[in-house]
Amino acid sequence: MRVLSEADILYILLALRWTLLLSAVAFIGGGIGGLLVALARTAEIRPLRWLAMGYIKLFQGTPLLMQLFLAFFVPGIFGIDVNPWTAAAIGLSLNASAFLGEIWRGAIEVVPPGQSEAARALALTYLPRMFKVVIPQAVRIAIPPTIGYLVQLIKGTSLASIIGFVEITRAAQIINNAAFRPFTIFGLVALAYFLVCWPLSLWSRAMERRLTVARR
Repeated sequence: MRVLSEADILYILLALRWTLLLSAVAFIGGGIGGLLVALARTAEIRPLRWLAMGYIKLFQGTPLLMQLFLAFFVPGIFGIDVNPWTAAAIGLSLNASAFLGEIWRGAIEVVPPGQSEAARALALTYLPRMFKVVIPQAVRIAIPPTIGYLVQLIKGTSLASIIGFVEITRAAQIINNAAFRPFTIFGLVALAYFLVCWPLSLWSRAMERRLTVARR
């Protein structure tokens, strides 16, 4: 056991940037995939709806930790070398796309059917109808739960430490193995997560209240 130095604390805090970067990459990747999943879930082609539902059930019904393991180890079976950063980004993006896709599917379905029917009457096909009429209205509804999910995604990046990606949790483990100050070290990590996630949670609640007032 030794005293924590400023270098140790700085090492942990600087690792927070990798947590935030991984969260951003996973959120963007999950957003792209989530949009495709949401469109497939609300498509007029039944096999697409079934495929999207199967994807959602697969990723929502299995542990994120297992998905990260598979993203890291499965490519090696085919001779593809994947580093922890890439595996974590892929695993989290695939997982996020399932959750965001379902969130956005719900937002799309909340839009009054009359809007889509009016667009259909104007001879708009599915994609123009969705992007020009339905999705712009669904975006406002989807913002609060999307921000809420972002909070969960940021906290979920801590699982990437299990495949060797050095974000803030992994950095804390490395320092703790040398200093053995678990209460201080992981208390600092918890505080860092809190300072990042709490404002986002407040923003999500504020947006939800504003949406509720607007509906009334």
